[in-house]
Amino acid sequence: VQLQACGGGLVQPGDSLRLSCAASGRTVSTVTMAWFRQAPGKERELVAGISWGHGSAYYADSVKGRFTISRDNAKNTMFLQMNSLKPEDTAVYYCAARHLSVIVTSLYEYWGQGTLVTVSS
Repeated sequence: VQLQACGGGLVQPGDSLRLSCAASGRTVSTVTMAWFRQAPGKERELVAGISWGHGSAYYADSVKGRFTISRDNAKNTMFLQMNSLKPEDTAVYYCAARHLSVIVTSLYEYWGQGTLVTVSS
């Protein structure tokens, strides 16, 4: 599975941004997908994840109510709608995928290249 993330940029606090992750490969429609982020000087953290079948989703507490993860299996694309952005959301965001169904884990086999989100006034 190959992943290509895009959509990052510089926004002001309170703004919205939507990240996209285009996936390619034979089994892309059956993989669990997720967004991770890594801020400067911090460890990479799981932000949100979504299962392949029923669309079950997970959100980190820090983004609940503000971020929404979704996927379009027909277009092999995953999205992260980010609303009410805060300066602490500033990070490089990575999309990831794995064949097993557990979302909350760091053991993802496939990773995109990352897209930078900067929230600053």
